[in-house]
Amino acid sequence: MYGLVIFSLCLSAVYSQFPRACTTPEALKAKSCCPAWEDGSPCGSLSGRGQCRDWVVFTPLSAGQVPQPYDDRLNWPRNYFDNTCECFGNYSGYNCGECKFGYFGEKCDRTKTVVRKEIRELSRIELQRFFSYLALAKTTKSKDFVVLSTGNRHYRDTYRFVDATIYDVFSWIHYYSMKPIMINSSFIDPNKNYAHQGPAFPGWHRLGLLFLERQIQLLTGDEDIGLPYLDWRGETNCSMCDDAFLGSNDVQGNLSPYSYFAGWMAFCSGFNYPGAYCPAAGNDFQMERVHRNPGGNPLANRIPSFQDVEDTLKWRDYDRYPHDSTATRSFRNILEGFVRPSDGETFERNMHNLFHIYLGGTMSQIPISSNDPIFVLHHGFIDKIFEVWIRKYNGNPRIYPNNDELGQGPNECSTPYFPCYLNKDLLQVSTKFGYTYSVYQDL
Repeated sequence: MYGLVIFSLCLSAVYSQFPRACTTPEALKAKSCCPAWEDGSPCGSLSGRGQCRDWVVFTPLSAGQVPQPYDDRLNWPRNYFDNTCECFGNYSGYNCGECKFGYFGEKCDRTKTVVRKEIRELSRIELQRFFSYLALAKTTKSKDFVVLSTGNRHYRDTYRFVDATIYDVFSWIHYYSMKPIMINSSFIDPNKNYAHQGPAFPGWHRLGLLFLERQIQLLTGDEDIGLPYLDWRGETNCSMCDDAFLGSNDVQGNLSPYSYFAGWMAFCSGFNYPGAYCPAAGNDFQMERVHRNPGGNPLANRIPSFQDVEDTLKWRDYDRYPHDSTATRSFRNILEGFVRPSDGETFERNMHNLFHIYLGGTMSQIPISSNDPIFVLHHGFIDKIFEVWIRKYNGNPRIYPNNDELGQGPNECSTPYFPCYLNKDLLQVSTKFGYTYSVYQDL
């Protein structure tokens, strides 16, 4: 299903990046990611869309971070490129060929705010359209992006770039960001990564949903599509786990053959080794099917309640020292699900984490959890809670804390998205990114 694009690289070269145009041997050798736009000029400079700049997207490391880590993702994407595109006005993208989130048109001068609805608000036609768009994204090879694969992260000459579908690129982004961080050829705390257990958590996942949403809009030509969310408060079981929605499952966790997602393979599954990057990419037969076992874990036999969400929203501080999974009275850490919402002090699995574990199967294997489409609905609701908090407490980039969590500083690029989005800039109201949420049940 996937074609391989394998390049022979020496240890002094750079390895891997999202844009296909920036993974040619010439671009990698030059350490330049300034592809030509339709007018033939780098970054569309002749048309006034942007220009190629040295280090325009990069910022200093946060205090306490080592200056020369060996992890290829830290201080993203400085390990790969000296030159990238700086886009002007409302233009965006790795070659300034796209528009910023919320803008459309040839000149990116049309604005639109899409509405993300609760999945039960969708009409039958809207629901069928959403599922068909997901299926199309799952089966359509990305023309713009490739993913990184290697069986040995310690030897960069083994790295290769592999074609993947649009949805699998989305899944790979989550998987790639969660690999343990490698410093001086050793893996530090296996729980430390770029998308979780730190201040970047809500914004990182917000950006992931924006990426998938925009890719589906571009793929289908439907500018009005917004990813739905699932308001799971108060549920005693997984109401969406039936064949009319996300698929029922048998006692072994296999999805029903009558569900829309019965044949979905979990990209990058089967080889969850810290020293590997998706080594089975390009070989579907080596990957497992998406599976689910809601309520099967006795340690997570419930779904967060209305009260849990209400309590989460009472914590005013966005995040608190030490800005990791041990932070108390921290909205971010409580939303992420490491602390009891009611008292802000007791360590327990709740909120985001509890729902993942409750679903079991693929969703409970967090690095590959984005392969299950219920991940999209779940994180849509987590993002809605984040949005309610931003509006309630006037959240903005200025309150994003300085911290020593690798890759999660306020002025660092969110890893591994391209082009650069600063972690702090994702702490803004959703209309800044061209979407809003419906009012299904009051928060």
